[in-house]
Parts: sequence; C-alpha cells; structure tokens
Amino acid sequence: MEHGRILWENIKYFFLHGIAENYITLILQFILIALVYYYMFKVLKDNKASKFIAVIVFVVLLCGVAFAFSDFDNCVLFLIIIMISVLIFTMFHSEIKRSLLDSNSRHVGALTVSGVQLIITETIRAVQNMSKKDIGALIVLSNNNLPEGIIQSGTIVNADITSQMIEAVFYPKAPLHDGAMIIEGNKIYAAGCFLPVAQSDNLPKDMGSRHRAALGVTSVASVTAIVVSEETGIISVVKNGAVVKRYADASDLKNALSEYYWSDLTAEGK
Repeated sequence: MEHGRILWENIKYFFLHGIAENYITLILQFILIALVYYYMFKVLKDNKASKFIAVIVFVVLLCGVAFAFSDFDNCVLFLIIIMISVLIFTMFHSEIKRSLLDSNSRHVGALTVSGVQLIITETIRAVQNMSKKDIGALIVLSNNNLPEGIIQSGTIVNADITSQMIEAVFYPKAPLHDGAMIIEGNKIYAAGCFLPVAQSDNLPKDMGSRHRAALGVTSVASVTAIVVSEETGIISVVKNGAVVKRYADASDLKNALSEYYWSDLTAEGK
C-alpha cells in the first residue's frame, strides 16, 4: 500500500506540477532521449546485435519503475549514460576485448638473431610447400594473448618450429590438420585449435572457413594469421580483422614474420 501511495503521489506531482512548470525541459529531454534511442537501435542493428535491444528495453523499463518510487531527479541523464555505454561497447567491443587480452599477455623468452632467422626461413618454406600442393593451413602468431578457450579446443604440442613439423601437422590425413596452429615465439605451442569465425557476407567466394577463422581471431586478439587456401593454394596474411595481403609471396611472409618476432619478442645478439 505504501509503495502504491508513493507511486500515485509521484504520478500526480508529475502531471500537476512537473509538466506545467517544466514543460520546455521535459520536451527537450524527450527529444534527446528519443534521438539517443533511435541512434542506439540503429547501431545495434547495423552491428548485428539486435538481441541487445530487448535487454535494453527491459533495463529502461526497470529503471523507470524504480525511479517512479524514488525522488531521483536525474533519471533521464542516468538512462542516457546507460545507452551511450551500450553504444560504446557495441561499436568497440573487438578493440576492448583485444586490449583486455593484450594486458594479460606475456612475451616468450629471448631469441638469438640466428634463431629467429632460422624460424622465419623454416616457416616460409613450409607455407610455400603447402601452397604448391594445395594443402590448407592456418597459422596464428601469438604472444599468449589468445582466449584460453581457443587453446583448450586444440592439442598442446610445444614443439620446435621446423618446416617438417608444420607440414606434418597440416598433412590432410593428420588428426589436427583442420584446426589452427598456434605459434608462440620459438615453439609450436598448440595445433588443431578452433577459432571464432567472422560472420561477413562480403568475402570473395574463394575464401573459405580458414579465412573466416583468421578474420575472426584477429578481430578479438592482436595476433597475425597466415592462411593457405586448400582450394587455390593462395597465401594470405590477416591482421586486425582484415586481409592485409593476398597472394603473399616469400617477401610478404618474411615481412609478416619479421614484424612479429622483431616487434613482439626480445632478440639477443643484435
């Protein structure tokens, strides 16, 4: 009964005093919140996050009921802050997730110049050999900044990086060939890993599941992916959720691998 009386008094005050005395402010607030609502729903729809709309409507209604039983004067501002927060998260969720993962990453131990050069040479040889044979492959260069679920979906290998080892993992009859290989520093850390798949309708028809997986994982983590197409043998380099180099040759692969090792790992003997 007490809650009902408070609600009735608030409604009565709103119509008898609130609208009469502050109608200009209320009209401006209504226009502002309507514009924010419209833009928020448009962004959610464009980002294929329509499922959040029902949640937001529920939260707004819940806040409205709560404010009806209270004397809180800044409810409109509070609702706008909630909606703007949702907009920011929706528009930049990939960057936010990538930053959080990077903050927990560790760099693998120091490598010698000769060691890095040998790893780069062996990786390029393996990728080019698989390209010539139309053997599909997906290699992810990571600094332990991948979601733990990705690593757990595969098999821990912890093997030295050699062309023979890379090709053996992606041999079509090998049990791990369908998943992604995770390289961390001077080790093949895991293989057969399943990656988040990008849901894009704008990819060329000759880009299959490996390219979608490469786009997906590079969207959520600061990693570089090297893809060999099983259908065409084309080599692609993927970063930041985009194919940065298609038809990659030995020079392109060397640049991608060198950027990974010389930028992200500590090399000794320079």
